[in-house]
Amino acid sequence: MNEPLPPQYIPDALEKECYAFWEQQGYFKPRGLDQPYCIMLPPPNVTGSLHMGHGFQHTLMDILTRYHRMQGDNTLWQPGTDHAGISTQMVVERQLLQKNQSRHDLGRDAFVEAIWQWKKISGSRITEQMRVMGNSCDWTRERFTLDEGLSAAVNKAFVTLHEQGLIYRAKRLVNWDPKLLTAISDLEVLNEEEDGFLWHIQYPVVGCDDVLIVATTRPETLLGDTAVAVHPEDSRYQHLIGKKVALPLTNREIPIIADDSIDREFGSGAVKITPAHDFNDYDMGLRHSLPMINILTPDAHLNATVPEAYKGLDRFVAREKILADLQKQGLLIKAEPHRLKVPRGDRSGVIVEPYLTEQWFLKMADLAKPAIAAVKEGKIRFVPENWQNTYFQWLDNIHDWCISRQLWWGHRIPAWYDNQGHIFVGKDEATVRAQHKIADDIVLTQDNDVLDTWFSSALWPFSTLGWPEKAADLKTFYPTSVLITGFDILFFWVARMVMMGLHFMDEVPFKTVYITGLIRDHEGQKMSKTKGNVLDPLDLIYGIDLATLIEKRVSGLMQPQMAARIEKVTREHYPDGIPAFGTDALRFTFCALASTGRNIRFDLARLSGYRNFCNKLWNAARFIFLHTADKPIAKMVDSKQLSLGERWLLSRLQHTIQLSKEHLNTYRFDLLAQQLYEFAWDEYCDWGLEWAKTILQSDAAEDKKAQTRYILIHSFETLLALLHPIIPFITEKLWQSFKPLLALTEPSLMLRAYPQYNAHLHDENSEELFSLAQAIIVATRNIRVEMNIAPGKPVALSLMTANDALRTRLNPYLENLKPLARLSAISWIELAPSAQQFATAEIKDITCFIDLAGLIDIAAEKERLNKEKVKLEQEISKCRSKLDNPQFVDRAPAAVIELEKARLAEFSVTLEKVQMQLQRYG
Repeated sequence: MNEPLPPQYIPDALEKECYAFWEQQGYFKPRGLDQPYCIMLPPPNVTGSLHMGHGFQHTLMDILTRYHRMQGDNTLWQPGTDHAGISTQMVVERQLLQKNQSRHDLGRDAFVEAIWQWKKISGSRITEQMRVMGNSCDWTRERFTLDEGLSAAVNKAFVTLHEQGLIYRAKRLVNWDPKLLTAISDLEVLNEEEDGFLWHIQYPVVGCDDVLIVATTRPETLLGDTAVAVHPEDSRYQHLIGKKVALPLTNREIPIIADDSIDREFGSGAVKITPAHDFNDYDMGLRHSLPMINILTPDAHLNATVPEAYKGLDRFVAREKILADLQKQGLLIKAEPHRLKVPRGDRSGVIVEPYLTEQWFLKMADLAKPAIAAVKEGKIRFVPENWQNTYFQWLDNIHDWCISRQLWWGHRIPAWYDNQGHIFVGKDEATVRAQHKIADDIVLTQDNDVLDTWFSSALWPFSTLGWPEKAADLKTFYPTSVLITGFDILFFWVARMVMMGLHFMDEVPFKTVYITGLIRDHEGQKMSKTKGNVLDPLDLIYGIDLATLIEKRVSGLMQPQMAARIEKVTREHYPDGIPAFGTDALRFTFCALASTGRNIRFDLARLSGYRNFCNKLWNAARFIFLHTADKPIAKMVDSKQLSLGERWLLSRLQHTIQLSKEHLNTYRFDLLAQQLYEFAWDEYCDWGLEWAKTILQSDAAEDKKAQTRYILIHSFETLLALLHPIIPFITEKLWQSFKPLLALTEPSLMLRAYPQYNAHLHDENSEELFSLAQAIIVATRNIRVEMNIAPGKPVALSLMTANDALRTRLNPYLENLKPLARLSAISWIELAPSAQQFATAEIKDITCFIDLAGLIDIAAEKERLNKEKVKLEQEISKCRSKLDNPQFVDRAPAAVIELEKARLAEFSVTLEKVQMQLQRYG
């Protein structure tokens, strides 16, 4: 690990080397007896691969984990994966389909075994990808939601909740996915607006000539109608309440009822009620004791309850036939185009049906109350704080949770039925027989359903630590410290963990919930395969050529036009493919983007900038190594003996340490990245290294150079430690190279103590004085640029001030300024020289003069500047003409107008500088 640094920074090899070293040495395990610190990894689906959201959140979790490990805390990042019931079953069913088989051909036991075999071969892909990202999880503790221990925890939780009367079985309306043939939760339904129609249908009133006109977006469900409802105060229909209508296309009559929930302004004010196929109608059906007629089969075909003409038809085929038949009978009044929210399963993509079926439910109201109180009482805090309002809103309006799924892969519900339909719940069949004294000759059949995947995930913070056993880890690490997750699973997972943690552990599962924003593309668009803007973290790390990137993006797309569009966009954005940036650059980018906003734009240009930052660190390290290896290095340094630049550097380092810890403790990862970037690039490399050169390349005494080498390497080693939680690979590699020079004893930078603030090295006086020296150097460099003086040509600098104390303080360091500003001479003067011959700059109490004699041809320079002035004035006139033109402002896109304003501002600033230079020449 500590061989000499190669000339080029090539991340791939060193990242693999570092991670293998850390994992083999067991450095990810908790250690020490200090304050415990624990983060639970949100378990990714075992079917999944690492996406940008994972990479973003995992980076933040790893930053905190590494920081607290370096702080000396007993740190655990608990990893694991989720069995992902629906997703995993779909993967293996697709594989069977390629062999013209179904799960029913195999049978339940053989199908479940096939999934276990698939997991054995492919299930570790995402955990290997996590290693690429640098996740310092304790892999020796990796859990799986279907492993033996977690399965026992799920079984215990279900049985306990059932015994407490919180789990029950009932026939209720649920979201039914007719493709997956299972119930799904409200949170697994995507409600998005689509174009549709509002059909107006005439329902004749029985026994008179009146008719009711009802409006519906789902005319096929009229076959399941059991009432028509009107508002009790609607004067148009009060005389009809209690009468009946003839239900079109059927031989049934249904009542006209009154209900306060009816919106008199919607449609005709009369609403068809289908209790078995609409959630609002279901509630109304319960209020009015209406029959509930299910007209659909599980795969969304019309069943035997409907008239013969429609039996067996697909729901949408039936819709068209029903509309045609209504039209023939003169009962279809009109069809209006209508935008409506259509519920689709988030896994299958098909339209979900409200469906009446027997399911298992968990009562939520009593579980929600302590979960609300925990946040209100400050036991859990949200970062950003505004997310607690969303949390409260959902819990305040919570419904019972349908926890059963009609799948084969998952935790099978521990319930058994006898031939009379009696239900027995227990740990296993033997326990059930013993508890209920059921004879061996009575056949018991286990429930075929499995639990919703999110049920086992809700137990994750304590089941992974050994619950229901009284494990030592549970005592040490529960409650955990912080949860980092996205707002998209705030209800799926976060709220449910709080409820289950409080119920079973009598303590909150975590003290802080940090909610991240959503990673979007550089234009702010959501990343999706159909848009062709999805980025793969591994492609950013290792690079990918254009042809492979196009093939990856268009694979699986069924529409040729979409594939062609995505190929075109990909060629435009990535003409040379995506270069390899390395993990550290990607991690630094994620950290820098981690603001408190809801949406986060990911830009490859920014990633490229942070790749350059890593390269800057590498080159700085090689420079330091060149000037310190095999050369005397002071063992300890008295700050009073240091030069101004060295005292300034150590003081700025203390400032950086202080702010870094503050940003980490307040979860301002973006400010952390900014602070470390600015110190490393703008202060250490641009000024600290350059100042050190003035000493190391001078004829200073050897002991002075040894001091400078110590400051140079000590401050860089501290910087590496500060950066390590964000960019662990390059910092470990560089630190190992410097380890012998400082005689460091820790085996890894991971185990080095996080830098501590030293108040004795915080030197505001030196910072103020050095900042003045910086201003003098920058002013000199600016004059060079403005006056078009060649960078390598030395200039003479004269300084003038009436502040004798400032002059005295600055005087000892004037020689150090000469190489930094490329000065041939620097001196103090008492009187200002001729303005024609000198360029000037004002800095606080000091005026700087640069002698231009022999450096430029003033007449030629004035001629060049006057031409530039005329050109700029013409450009400014053009911009103003456009912006003053109402037709341009009204018709041009906002982005074009903003660009024109920016051009005007840029031209104006440049013109002002040109005019100032002309004034100098008189």
